[in-house]
Amino acid sequence: MTKHLEMQLAVPTGNLESYIQASRSIPMLSVDEERELATRLQDEGDLDAAQQLVLSHLRFVIHVARGYSGYGLPQADLIQEGNIGLMKAVKRFDPTVGVRLVSFAVYWIRAEIHEYILRNWRIVKVATTKAQRKLFFNLRSSKKRLGWFNHEEVERVAEDLGVTTKDVLEMESRMSGHDITFDAPDDDDENTHTFAPANYLQDNSQEPARIIEAGDSADHNHEQLSTALTKLDDRSRDIIQQRWLSEDKSTLHQLADKYQVSAERIRQLENNAIKKLKLAMT
Repeated sequence: MTKHLEMQLAVPTGNLESYIQASRSIPMLSVDEERELATRLQDEGDLDAAQQLVLSHLRFVIHVARGYSGYGLPQADLIQEGNIGLMKAVKRFDPTVGVRLVSFAVYWIRAEIHEYILRNWRIVKVATTKAQRKLFFNLRSSKKRLGWFNHEEVERVAEDLGVTTKDVLEMESRMSGHDITFDAPDDDDENTHTFAPANYLQDNSQEPARIIEAGDSADHNHEQLSTALTKLDDRSRDIIQQRWLSEDKSTLHQLADKYQVSAERIRQLENNAIKKLKLAMT
C-alpha cells in the first residue's frame, strides 16, 4: 500500500466521531464490484482498486475495534491498528477463492489489534508465547463472567485452549497484577512509600565485602589463566591470544594464512586449546 493511502486512513484522535461518520458514508461494495476491484489489484497492481477496497471496509474495522474497548487503550489507536491489518488483508486477498473480503480480513484486523494490545496493555509484557497470547484474550472474557477460577474451571479452560493448567494459573496471576512505579511517588503519604519497590529491594553489589571478593576472584582467575596458557604449545597459545585476548582479534583465515594451514585446522586447534585451558583452570 502507498504512503498516501496510509495518510488517508490515519485516525484523527481529536475528532474520532467525524471519522466514524465519514467511514459510514462510504458505500459498501457488491459481490461483483469487490471481485472486479480485487482482480484489478491482483492482475494489474491497480492501487486505485486497492484504495476502494480498503475504504469500503473501514466501518468493519471500527466494528471490530469496538470489541476491544475494555482494555483501556485509545479507540483511535485500536482502529488505526485495525486499518493496518485491513491493508495487509487487501494485499493478500485472492478473489478466485470464492470468499468475501470481509471474511478474509477479519483475521488480519484482529491480529494487528492483538499485537497492539499486547505491546501497550502493560509496561511489562504480560504475554510472549503463543499459548500465553491465546490465554490472555480468552481469560479476560471468562474472568469477567466467573471471577477467580476454581480447580475444575482451570482444567476446563486448559483443555479447551490446548494448554497446561500451569499456563492458565500463571496467566491468571499475571493479569491480576498491576504495574507500579519503582520509586516512591512524590507525596506525603507514608503508607504509599512502604509499597514502593525501591524501599524493600536492596542492591548489594556496591558493598565493600562484595567488591573485595569480586576483585580477589578476578585476580585469581587471571593467575589461573596465565598459568594454563604456559602449558600450551606456542602455536595454540598464539591462536588463543589472537582470537580471544587481543583487542584487535584475528579471524580464522588470517591465522590460517599465518601458519599455512586451513581455517578448519585453526578452528580445531582453537577448540582443543580451549578444552585444555578449562581442564587446567578447574
